[in-house]
Amino acid sequence: MSTIAIINYNMGNLHSVTKALEHVAPERTKVILSSSAEEILSADRIVFPGQGAARDCMKELKKAGLVEVVREAAASKPFLGICMGMQVLMEYSEEHDGIDCIGIYKGNTHSFAGKIASVDASGERLKIPQMGWNRIHHRQDHPLWKGIEDGSRFYFVHSYFVDPEDKTLIAGETEYGLDYASAIAKDNVFAIQSHPEKSSDDGLQLLKNFTEWNGNV
Repeated sequence: MSTIAIINYNMGNLHSVTKALEHVAPERTKVILSSSAEEILSADRIVFPGQGAARDCMKELKKAGLVEVVREAAASKPFLGICMGMQVLMEYSEEHDGIDCIGIYKGNTHSFAGKIASVDASGERLKIPQMGWNRIHHRQDHPLWKGIEDGSRFYFVHSYFVDPEDKTLIAGETEYGLDYASAIAKDNVFAIQSHPEKSSDDGLQLLKNFTEWNGNV
């Protein structure tokens, strides 16, 4: 029996992520939602979802005693970060006048505000947050892109974007007033800014790929 643990720290679309993973998981795979360090670290694969503000995310992680658990899981198991679960892997976020994050990767999380124009080159109005469907262009040949065409559309809801210092981390890029990293990957970690659980067939395919991934690239 294989186990996928979804880190429960009272942030994110926990129900929809759980249901989506249960839907695509192979037979004899158990999906659990847990705030227990022991359960999380004993699982075969780890999912770190998130939604809302980085300040609240870090506050809840510290309150639950899960910051070091996230670090350990990301260092040792196939690990999937989703939305805020991608952003706080960086060192720092500009949200709320600045907040220190987990710091697994060097780099910051920036606001779209002040960095993008009000309209794009085609004249389309660019609102903040970016809310809706947009394309992800592959920048790494990664197992989690299996069966997903380059430029496929995923569902996004966010006002901030990650800017890793090491550009080789970038696994996917999206254009929204600028080209930004919408997915990052290194070794056993893959993280994505969009919500695969809300991204129809391609999102489910990415989650299915994760449930079968051994962490090797």
